[in-house]
Amino acid sequence: MATSALPTFKLMAMNPDKVIFEGEVRSLFLQGDTGEFELLAFHYPVLSFLREGEIIIDWKYSIAIKKGIVKFFKGDCVILLELAELEDVGKDKDKKKEKG
Repeated sequence: MATSALPTFKLMAMNPDKVIFEGEVRSLFLQGDTGEFELLAFHYPVLSFLREGEIIIDWKYSIAIKKGIVKFFKGDCVILLELAELEDVGKDKDKKKEKG
């Protein structure tokens, strides 16, 4: 199944200083306190701590975090983060191709 066919949900990721990411997404991959998990549009409600690692948005963007908390309920996802940094995952792939 192509990712473009998946329904979307609202995501807002922020730290105390600014909003890191806000928009409609199809997939969200997280490092929870008890393991890794993925959120899709009709996921069961979730409230979880996040451990150090990365949040992957639509397999396009990456947010490096130290810790955080996520709440997903009725198609809305809010993530509060500490030490967040947004990166474009596609740029890393392009850099590897140039070096290789």
